[in-house]
Amino acid sequence: MKTLITLFILVQLSFCASLHIGMSANPSRINPILSTDTVSGEISQYIFNSLITYDENASIKLELAKSYRFLDDKTLLFTLRDDVFWSDGESFSAQDVIFTYETIISPTVFTPYAESFRHIEKVEAIDNLSVKITYKYPYFAALETWTIGILPYHILKNENSIMTTSFNQKPIGTGAFTLKEFSISNNFILNANKNYFLGSPKLERIVYHFVPDSATEFLMLKSGELDIGALTPLQVKRQLDEKFYERFNVYETMSHSYSYVGLNLDLPKFKDARVREALSLAIDRQELVDLLLFGDGVVCTGPFMPHTQSFNPDVKAPKRDIKTAKELLLQAGYSEKNPLKFELITNTGPRIYIAQILQRQLKDAGVHVSVRVMEWQAFLNTIIQPRRFEAIVMGWQMGLKPDAYSIWHSESSKIGGFNFVGYKNEEVDALIKKAERTINDDEFNAIYRRIFKLIKDDNPYLFLYIPKTLTAVKKSVSPIRPSIIGITHNIFEWDKK
Repeated sequence: MKTLITLFILVQLSFCASLHIGMSANPSRINPILSTDTVSGEISQYIFNSLITYDENASIKLELAKSYRFLDDKTLLFTLRDDVFWSDGESFSAQDVIFTYETIISPTVFTPYAESFRHIEKVEAIDNLSVKITYKYPYFAALETWTIGILPYHILKNENSIMTTSFNQKPIGTGAFTLKEFSISNNFILNANKNYFLGSPKLERIVYHFVPDSATEFLMLKSGELDIGALTPLQVKRQLDEKFYERFNVYETMSHSYSYVGLNLDLPKFKDARVREALSLAIDRQELVDLLLFGDGVVCTGPFMPHTQSFNPDVKAPKRDIKTAKELLLQAGYSEKNPLKFELITNTGPRIYIAQILQRQLKDAGVHVSVRVMEWQAFLNTIIQPRRFEAIVMGWQMGLKPDAYSIWHSESSKIGGFNFVGYKNEEVDALIKKAERTINDDEFNAIYRRIFKLIKDDNPYLFLYIPKTLTAVKKSVSPIRPSIIGITHNIFEWDKK
């Protein structure tokens, strides 16, 4: 009977416009203020809306807000749309915005997104469809703060704990899609919201398939089980044939993310700047790009996105220098008889290969590295959040206009904060605070270029590389418009023939 039911569901899916996507990790919580991993964040964007968002040119566009204006340099007024409903039929209102703000800043809620809201003095509902935000001082990202998804007051007002509520697995949103069922290590199905305020999406559903590795995802693409999927440089260079290109378009864009080694700066061995510098000099970053990406990427020189005004072009990536690396380690008290040893932890997937190559490269400098690989959620929950690691391999998304506070300010070195390596630099702290109140773009960018250099010189991260994003999309899916903000920015418009 179970087999017949499964077959019936598959037959049903085949007769509607369903988009099939692979996901390499399980979502954690489908809640826009708690979604910190890529999969959870992507799914949350389809279920929830924000007051404003970005268009394909990375310019601000309205979403739940009908309009906005600055009353002065510290006061922002939003007028809300009057035609928005939550997926359970309740009306969206200013009360939802107030509730979202109060939830984010609550001391019982651990979310890194709270950092952007600490500049706010108060949020007031002028009426049912008007919200006034008063900032403590002129803040450079006053508008961008409100790209966060809005939560439903009527559903969550009586919840004792937003962190553990069942809502995080049964979300109610205003977005283009609704979640049918939350299921660990299984398919996630999003159904079109027929009452979406911008009109029902053309896709009737989005099916996320749990695919734990890139090889399986590639096989599912080739067999036609997936409509969109990530490709590795190896697959693009050597494994795609004419038959694949007859069915798929392949889009290549520069990623907004970088890979890095994070060092636990609370440990005595990594508090020593000579050790961090030695490790940096022992790494051949270009070899990583060549071996792992087949040249489809660039060496990362620091924390902010290349070609933006906050990027510092004068900072260059260190060239490998084993001799100097060994000298620095010797000065720090490490030798052949007493080598530097540490464990490098990462999650399952392509980062395994980064760790293995680094293990070999660092061995040339006399450093002994052991590698441990974990499932993503276990990695986050037992290693990253409690900060039980010596060194980690991870990645980070770079914003178009960076806010360094959440990763690089010492105040963010706390539970729920992104500064889990424990980085502390008084000059960087002061510059971040200064930039927050700088609304002149030229002055802001000059400050951030200085921050860029200071962080790179400190080596709290060993910045590795920025990959190119390679995405295959079936030709039956349209319209695809690659953008600086990604491939799926207009998924609401997509149809599948």
